[in-house]
Amino acid sequence: MRDFITKSKALYQKHKIWFNIAILVILVVLPLFIRQSYLMGVLCRILLYATLAGSLNAINGYSGQTCIGHAGFFCIGAYCEAILATRLGLSFWLALPIAGIVTAIFGGIIALPTLKMKGIYLSIVTLGFSEIVRLVALNWEGLTGGPMGIKGIPVPKVFGMQFSGSHTYYYIFLAIAVLFIFVTGRVIRSRVGRAWISIREDQLAAKSLGVQTSHYKSMNFMYGAFWAGIAGAAYAPYVRFIDSTMFTLDEGFNILSMVIIGGQGTLVGPVAGSVIVNLLTELLRPVGQWRMVAYGLLIIVMMWWRPQGLVGASDSILSGNTGKKRLSRKAKKGVSA
Repeated sequence: MRDFITKSKALYQKHKIWFNIAILVILVVLPLFIRQSYLMGVLCRILLYATLAGSLNAINGYSGQTCIGHAGFFCIGAYCEAILATRLGLSFWLALPIAGIVTAIFGGIIALPTLKMKGIYLSIVTLGFSEIVRLVALNWEGLTGGPMGIKGIPVPKVFGMQFSGSHTYYYIFLAIAVLFIFVTGRVIRSRVGRAWISIREDQLAAKSLGVQTSHYKSMNFMYGAFWAGIAGAAYAPYVRFIDSTMFTLDEGFNILSMVIIGGQGTLVGPVAGSVIVNLLTELLRPVGQWRMVAYGLLIIVMMWWRPQGLVGASDSILSGNTGKKRLSRKAKKGVSA
């Protein structure tokens, strides 16, 4: 199985451009061949969570920070768009970037006082933040509607055409997912992305080489929060109604499971994780909450079999193999000496 994954990745890298074009064409024409609204709804969820998991992966996978309260950013983006659209009458296309920017600001607010935190301590802070956001949405009736939520969120329109169903809204989720992958790929290959990765590999070494770790860690948190806000802003008009129960801690763990299963520190990993988890959700829907046990077992198996995730690199630091290789090299040198 591992050899198959390795060979598949090598084949993809060799013909990367043509594979990407073919996949994009298939995704664009797919709604023309699928008539069932249920199946299109599943595809919409896969694309939505591909962006959400990817935005969390930008934080956890590329800079090595630990965020498990991503549902809080998702919630801020959704409520921001809903409030702007229902209270101020702003167009979806204007409310979408505003929601992303507002969410990024909240990401910066969380990042600045936690720059020296890492591991479990940072995880607890992000978890608490997510729950605070949900409770504010539940209790601030004047702004968020409280337990009643926000109803009648207007759908996006382009030249009089409404994106009111899963067949049409699919293209909004697809455009956001493709844009996210393209922009993130460019960012990761830039100086900023290299700084994030250097912080993930060894923060002390990166700082000694002149990398402004505090600056880049804050930027990383804001970047991930921005795209989570964009995903939330796109989700609100799709469901036409939001309330605080949609953004519980379970939602945050659901997004995190996609990143772990698919592979941290990769662009394709969160997409693969979104496909697997959402398909499992539909297949295991008859068993209700027991599907969470299946998620837990799958994560345990992945952490034991492939800690770097399904599509993660075998020589990645996330796989744990690099340390073993270094030890084996030292042992060989000791024997030869």
